[in-house]
Amino acid sequence: MDELYAQYSQIVFHFLYARCKDVTLAEDLMQETFLKALESLRNYDGSCKLSTWLCQIAKHLLYQHWAKINRARLEELDETLVSEHDTERQAIARVELADVWDRLQKFPSDTRKVVELRVLGGLSFREIGDMLGKSENWARVTFYRAKIILIQEANHGKDEL
Repeated sequence: MDELYAQYSQIVFHFLYARCKDVTLAEDLMQETFLKALESLRNYDGSCKLSTWLCQIAKHLLYQHWAKINRARLEELDETLVSEHDTERQAIARVELADVWDRLQKFPSDTRKVVELRVLGGLSFREIGDMLGKSENWARVTFYRAKIILIQEANHGKDEL
């Protein structure tokens, strides 16, 4: 494993750093990548280059990290709502947030990822496009279309009241 680490650690590090732009996070996730690779080395079937397999592990670890951060931000938002004094406004905000979240779950996976990474992750459209293997423009258009659909659905729901 030391030989594999010596040969591929820089590739994995640069792969992670290009996506997260955080040296410390890239280093931590690189270490975790090799730990995961060691645990699942028997699952490597040789259908792709070893560097590709390691970068796939790294990508999944990065996504898991961002998902954990997103959950923390949602909890933070929830705590902010709790700290407000106006309970009626607080209840309405929670219902609206839950409604938007439910509607977002019905979107295609790529669209949902774009919205989550933009809103919760605070990533630029270029970073989102890079992460998802698409263009910056694709990420921008996907986000815009999702936003329009969510707004239209929200306005349609108000019309029914």
